[in-house]
Amino acid sequence: MFSKFLRKESLDRYLESDRHFAKTLSAFDLIALGIGAVIGTGIFILPGTVAATTSGPGIILSFFFSAIVCALAAMCYAEFSSALPVAGSAYSYGNLVMGEIIGWILGWALILEYMLAVAAVSTGWAAYFNSFIEGFGLHVPKAISGSFDPAHGTYVNLVAVLIVVAISFLLSRGMSTSMKINNWAVIIKIAIILIFIVVGIFFVKPHNWHPFLPYKMSGVFQGAATVFFAYLGFDAVSSSAAEVKNPKRNMPIGIIGTLLVATILYMAVSVVLTGMVKYTHLDVANPVAFAMQVAHQDWAAGVISIGALIGMFTMMVTMIYSSSRLVYSIGRDGLLPTFLNKITEKHKIPLNALIAVTIIIAFMGGLVPLDQLTSLVNIGTLLAFTFVSFGIIPLRRRKDIKNEGGFKVPWYPVLPIVSGLACIAMLTQLQLETWVGAGIWFLIGLVIYFAYGFRHSKIAKDN
Repeated sequence: MFSKFLRKESLDRYLESDRHFAKTLSAFDLIALGIGAVIGTGIFILPGTVAATTSGPGIILSFFFSAIVCALAAMCYAEFSSALPVAGSAYSYGNLVMGEIIGWILGWALILEYMLAVAAVSTGWAAYFNSFIEGFGLHVPKAISGSFDPAHGTYVNLVAVLIVVAISFLLSRGMSTSMKINNWAVIIKIAIILIFIVVGIFFVKPHNWHPFLPYKMSGVFQGAATVFFAYLGFDAVSSSAAEVKNPKRNMPIGIIGTLLVATILYMAVSVVLTGMVKYTHLDVANPVAFAMQVAHQDWAAGVISIGALIGMFTMMVTMIYSSSRLVYSIGRDGLLPTFLNKITEKHKIPLNALIAVTIIIAFMGGLVPLDQLTSLVNIGTLLAFTFVSFGIIPLRRRKDIKNEGGFKVPWYPVLPIVSGLACIAMLTQLQLETWVGAGIWFLIGLVIYFAYGFRHSKIAKDN
């Protein structure tokens, strides 16, 4: 019975199922997808608040050390996506090299990461949008401005629902159209970040960087553990492998390139921000806009608000896209109803999976208070990172999986093991309530697997 739980999927079957996708994505598209997911409102908030409370101007080192830890996991993802160019990210990797039950657990963790993250960001987007239109004298009625809470007069967050539906409609038009819009949005977002950096340089006062390490190196490392989560999202790029031109070349570029660009931007914003304003004054809701106000550049606050809206928009595009490909992959294997793996003839997308994902995310974003649940995103991500890191070892041992000419993690097996251990160390930093919530989530997942997935699995039918 135990061996049945660890039965492994066939790469040939995955490649055959995924051949219906249109291969349209380039390396640039992948980097845009990754940056869209990684760089959201966090870049306008985290450098200031973490500098004020934990790292001081040494926040630049915190981002650097976090990037090193993420780079280890990124290289492991790059090798997997190069060797296994299939949809489904860590879920499919787990099924292929570690067994079905591991794949299901990873898939269930990714569902938690992707959908909960989008639902939470949709409510943040709604809040920013409401604030933005108030500047023009417009107001969203209170009844449709928040999650279901009749005691406080709110019944549905309509703006959060509408932005999720709008993005899903965009994705339903095919990847070519979606990527054009996403790529332009990412370019505008980066331009806004660069505007802050270029303008802010002229208002830097070097004495604000002293002392550079007010909380000593212990504060830098504590800050690194906090800002680590600012990098999460690059893994979503690997969900697109079945739709990528020349995946052996482009997938590693997309994943590692995303992390490189994000690191440079985070560190540059940190340097300029802590140079403009003394770190002790940056513990505010929007430190980047605050710094511009201190410099009497009030026009920039509106620009930054637009950047925040675009940042959250591109994050939701990537995560809704990745969620639909994940759900498609699980349906492809029979662990969820197989209608979810149907690909449309016209646009070559898994429309049923996209609709299912949209309904769930819109429900959570529009009706469910998410304040206490967003920390669960971190545990889902780190579990996937851990398994993917250690999974490089059984991947290399598989003689039937060729990765000739593809990316390989250097210094094998040391770096994959170090990456896995670093992720476990990060998991130990999560709060007890997060572990309890995750335990309930995975218990629900196992009930679904044993009640439905195990009996309907394509592997079981093939055997």
